[in-house]
Amino acid sequence: MAEALLPWLRAPLTQALQRQRGHALLVQGAAGIGTLAFLRALAQAWLCEDEGQGAEHRPCGRCPSCRLVAGGTHPDLKLLLPEALRAQAGLAPGDDGGAEAGRASKRKPSRQIRIDELRAATDWVVQSSSRGRAKVLLLHPAEAMNLQSASALLKRLEEPPGLARWLLGTADAARLLPTVRSRCQLLRLPLPAAEAALAWLQQQGLRDAAVLLAAAGGQPLEAAALAAAGIDAAAWRALPAAVAQGRAAVLAGWPLARAIDALQKLCHDASVLAAGGEPRFFPRDALPSRARAEALAAWAQSLARAARYDEHPWNEALLIEALVAEGSSSWQEVAAAGAKRARAAATLGQ
Repeated sequence: MAEALLPWLRAPLTQALQRQRGHALLVQGAAGIGTLAFLRALAQAWLCEDEGQGAEHRPCGRCPSCRLVAGGTHPDLKLLLPEALRAQAGLAPGDDGGAEAGRASKRKPSRQIRIDELRAATDWVVQSSSRGRAKVLLLHPAEAMNLQSASALLKRLEEPPGLARWLLGTADAARLLPTVRSRCQLLRLPLPAAEAALAWLQQQGLRDAAVLLAAAGGQPLEAAALAAAGIDAAAWRALPAAVAQGRAAVLAGWPLARAIDALQKLCHDASVLAAGGEPRFFPRDALPSRARAEALAAWAQSLARAARYDEHPWNEALLIEALVAEGSSSWQEVAAAGAKRARAAATLGQ
């Protein structure tokens, strides 16, 4: 795992190994920079049995413990992730790195960490270590816990057993209970430098990587995911003009959450441009100008509501069509007003 660690995560990993002394560490970082990969590498480093290496060389990737972690069979490592994220991460349902696999469920994968899962994990972590070093419970993302799950975790964090280590990941620590945050040491993972991210994306074979990296908000794994989904730089550049013209078909085939995210980024950049600023997600020359700020603000609220309920059983095509139509009006009203003024001026001139 150490050799496969993303280049911008090596320095934070060494920092965590050198500075972390408590029993609980909360790591804050965006999903698109490899936060889960960082958490797994850190857990492997904590369990690494190569005593001859300093912190900067762990995990060694060669010792029996590292091989067990790499194979997903380490008895002292448990991964607690929502069912939906397990599938995205290529983990089988209930595959927790050594604990008993749960029975596969026929229902839709949950995006929450439920109370029964949390209780089973906290009961596991207080048991004796099989290999005598530590027991590591990796919980990610921590904001997926509901209130009952977070309260159950809090009780264990207040009275940690001797060899237990808690490793929590989150995209936004502010979404956690203050009492949970106060019992963890915090480590923030920054966005990688643009040069490092672009170099890595180019190694993956991405063309026009700079456009996709901006589209992903500086998160290289998200940029790679866009390319894997068939969204190349040309498609991203074409999106603003298509939306301004009301052509919802440009988003046909996009997953609902990704389509709403793209529209939110377009709304953000259009609002910034209307205020005289520089866009963040789209090239400036790809953005239609002169959008109406009031209409953009209303559109932003509609998009935020749709994002909150993206799991609702919508008719996705109709929802996207409605959102695109609302966004399009931000530009079309300005264009119509401009045309009206031009006709009035022409009439006066006659």
